[in-house]
Amino acid sequence: MKKYSGLLLALGFYIQATAQQHPLSGIVADSATHAPLEAASVISYQNNQAGAAIASQKDGRFTIRIPSGAPSFLQVSHKGYQTRKLELPASPVRNMDTIYLQPVATSLEAIVVQGRKPPVSFKVDRQVYNAAQFGNASSGTGADLVRNLPSVSVNALGTISFRGSSSFLVLLNGKPTQGDPATVLSQLPAAAIENIEIITSPSAAYDADGKAGTINIITKTGVEDGWMLQSGVMYGMPPVNDFDNAHHPQRFGADISAGYRKNKWDISGGLNYLRNDIAGYREGDVYTIRDGIKTAFPSNGERSFKRYNYGGRLAASYQADTRNLISAGFYLGKKFQSREADLLYNNYRQDTRTGEVLAPFTYYNANTQEKEGLFSLANLDYTHKFSKTSSVALGALYEHAGLSGNTYNRNLYYPNTTDTIQFTHNPNSNPLNAFRVKADYTQKLGTQLTLLGGYQFRYDLQDGNFTYYTKVQGTPDYTIDPEFTSRVKTRNRIHAGYLQLNGLARKLNYNLGARLEYSERDLSFSKDQAQQQLTLNNFFPSAQFRYALTDFSVLKAGYNRRIKRTNNYELNPFPEREHSETLEQGDPRLLPELTGTYEMGWEQKLGGGSFFLTLYHQRIQNPIQRVNKVYNDSILNRVFTNAGKAFQTGMETNLSVHLAPWWQCVLGGNVYKYKIAGEIFNGTIPVSNSSWVYTINTSQQFTLPANWLLQLSINYLSERITAQGEDSRFLTPHFTAKKTTKDKRWYFQLQWLNIDAGMKESNRQRITTYGTDFYTTTNYIYEPDQFQLSVGFNLSRRNRKLNLPQSEMGEKEF
Repeated sequence: MKKYSGLLLALGFYIQATAQQHPLSGIVADSATHAPLEAASVISYQNNQAGAAIASQKDGRFTIRIPSGAPSFLQVSHKGYQTRKLELPASPVRNMDTIYLQPVATSLEAIVVQGRKPPVSFKVDRQVYNAAQFGNASSGTGADLVRNLPSVSVNALGTISFRGSSSFLVLLNGKPTQGDPATVLSQLPAAAIENIEIITSPSAAYDADGKAGTINIITKTGVEDGWMLQSGVMYGMPPVNDFDNAHHPQRFGADISAGYRKNKWDISGGLNYLRNDIAGYREGDVYTIRDGIKTAFPSNGERSFKRYNYGGRLAASYQADTRNLISAGFYLGKKFQSREADLLYNNYRQDTRTGEVLAPFTYYNANTQEKEGLFSLANLDYTHKFSKTSSVALGALYEHAGLSGNTYNRNLYYPNTTDTIQFTHNPNSNPLNAFRVKADYTQKLGTQLTLLGGYQFRYDLQDGNFTYYTKVQGTPDYTIDPEFTSRVKTRNRIHAGYLQLNGLARKLNYNLGARLEYSERDLSFSKDQAQQQLTLNNFFPSAQFRYALTDFSVLKAGYNRRIKRTNNYELNPFPEREHSETLEQGDPRLLPELTGTYEMGWEQKLGGGSFFLTLYHQRIQNPIQRVNKVYNDSILNRVFTNAGKAFQTGMETNLSVHLAPWWQCVLGGNVYKYKIAGEIFNGTIPVSNSSWVYTINTSQQFTLPANWLLQLSINYLSERITAQGEDSRFLTPHFTAKKTTKDKRWYFQLQWLNIDAGMKESNRQRITTYGTDFYTTTNYIYEPDQFQLSVGFNLSRRNRKLNLPQSEMGEKEF
């Protein structure tokens, strides 16, 4: 009986103690990345005596029991972060705002010694790649970084493809950009990028742009309080092979970023300049057949680029109080590119019935195409927390882009090139004014559900003038060719709204969403008084599911529908003289592409590494193709057109593992089958083509004594089919040797880019198209074996993002 009495007495004391406690829930996260922190220590204190203690879960969540009544506080800590103490009110509180821990600058050195930042990590809806692992891109741009990702490839023309498509959305620190991905990424110095996040199945909360998915660029970080300064310079050594071109390429650059944070203010700025010329050579063969006469015009000669960009960014934010945050930014920059194509043509005509060669003729074509853009923008954002469970974010952006260009085309007699056969040039100006306003609302529904909703309005107006001049022989005068001269005005208006529900059910994370969009596109031309309007209503559903098999293994599945919008260049119906043999022309009736993507996959954390595999299937409506047709017997016309339907089924995978303590291996790739079927040129020509395509991106990194690092990387793109032909494979190997000082403040680096060593295999690609009445093949050979030296300096260790603004809509039209 005494034994039972003791048990009952102990039970009574337990019930009484429990009744005087209440549960408190919250989330612990990194103050810089807002990523949840697993295994953070949460301890409750009452009267300075430690009470309950618990560790946060994988998603950063915790629930701890707090004594009621007496004053108490929580102590939250994590290795590598500053410990926080949070006073608790006497009245019971059930839920707390997210607890952000600040990384400790002085402890980062110890963290670097004790462990390595993983090259790849996983979040709920994305893969996160550490940019520092890609040494081959450290002196380049964001475009050089992303080419190392498993599903990304870059061809000889500089086109960046994600899952085989050049249509994907680029985010900068979570903010959407409307620009062409290659142009946006080429404006960002690689040295300013911390992480690259890949979102293959974006939710409805994201813009619907970009049929392949979303790439989010996270910029590097500075100190939490005080000053930060980081900078770097690059010098490109003289070319090993410049193909005996008239001008040597020049390569040099510098970037500097600075930041200051104190109390409620956070101010940051940056300047960058990059000159990145490349020498090149082109071999081409073209023929057309009209009325039994084959006209052939093979050519060869220089195809080089002079290109530079520079910019300045300034951003500031003011945390008025715990509920209100105001931020603003300004950007000003310039991008310039001059393409030199000086080709020797050997034209001849041949009677296909008799084989007789008629009228052979050799001439020299000197063609220069210039493009430049002056970009400026200003943005203003405001975030307000209504309570611990709800908030609203408002944003506005205005942009102006002064876009212009000119193409000079000189056909000269050969070998006496002082005599001119024909000289034309077509200057153009295409200024853009655009703005965007948006509002996003978040409401927590208990501890397991969150409801998101928002609205966005986008507007842009572009007024382009395109003039085509032909020189009158023997005089200084020019005439205007009315066939190629025009004025094109384009106006786009897009209204979009979305709802999304995020939830957590034990081991299952999910989000379900829908985005509705109403858009109007108005086109008007100087030669046509009637305005053309395209009005579209689109529905973009999304669903993502992640199920945790274990603490280290996750299964995932998802679906989303996205759009590739048309740009003004693709819509302009008036031909532009690209060079002697080619015109380029848009189609004002062009429809946007719509893509539905299904995917499922597996993610596995390994000791010191990770592995993932994703299967996906895409169904593409109205695929946009750039195809050729015959303009006259010696000129082909490249035209943008829709081509029925396309299907793509593939698998992407990535393995990162330490084969030895000093040897890190990263191997990734993407393999898919692409099939296109339909008709082009208003149903006059059937199209049916399919093939397997694969990319391989790998890097081997060797960490040696005395802070030396060596890295060998290879990017490979296989042959692939197009609507009218195929592109050959493309190979670019790179080697990097880097020395870092003992205090981690300085680094010295040598890069050997596009390694070829005389094998004539790297940095070259052949592009071929053909039809019933034409054939064209061009072999683009760009400068291999480039050597670059760079030096970098970092005044302070980093732990916060520099949210610098970036040109958005104007980049797309460049």
